[in-house]
Formats: sequence, structure tokens, C-alpha cells
Amino acid sequence: MSAARRPAKQTQHVPVAQLAPRGRFLSRIAWVAMLAFALVAVTLAGGVVGYHTIAGLSWLAAFHQAALLLSGMGPVEMSLNDAGRIFEAIYALFCGIALLGSTGILFSPVIHRLLHRYHIEDASADQ
Repeated sequence: MSAARRPAKQTQHVPVAQLAPRGRFLSRIAWVAMLAFALVAVTLAGGVVGYHTIAGLSWLAAFHQAALLLSGMGPVEMSLNDAGRIFEAIYALFCGIALLGSTGILFSPVIHRLLHRYHIEDASADQ
């Protein structure tokens, strides 16, 4: 088909949206930071209570053990009873999921804003 016979390319008018103001964006970051912190705090508290009641560790040793597992350092206390070892395995798996979840929650507004910004730039470039 020759160039003269091709139909003209039709462009659609895409309304260009505006990014949220910086103040609203920063308040969203503060909100998700508090949510991520709350998730980490609840996970840590659950580990402390679990180590204290199930494994029989003192409160300080339970806090130490739970904090090291939650941070990814690994367990310290090696003389746990069988129930404590089962709790430790389940808690370690949960800590990995909680860490990934809190990281995703924390970075979600930034990634959302970046994706939204690139979509706006692409839409405005077509006009």
C-alpha cells in the first residue's frame, strides 16, 4: 500500500493528570512508614512473647533472640527445647515474610509516584 493510500494515524486526546502535591506525597510516606514500623513492632513483640512463653527464655534473652532473627542476623540461643526450636523455625519464616512486606509497604508510594510520573510523561509526549 502506498503512502498516499494509508489512512491517517488517529491520535486520541489523553487528559494529562497531575501528580499529587509534595505535601500529600510526604504525608503518604509518613503514613506507610508508621504502618511498616507497626508491622515490625508487632512481629518483634510476638517473637519476644513466643520465646519467653514457649522456649522459656528470659525477657531480655527473648528480645535479643527475636530482634536478631527479625533483622536477619540469625539465632543466638542454641540450647532451646523442642517446642522452642519449632517456634523458632516458624518465627524465622514469618520474619522473612514480615521483612519483605514492610519493605514493600515502605517503598510503595515512591514506586507508585515514579510509575505515575512516567505514565504522565508518556501521555503528554503523544500530544
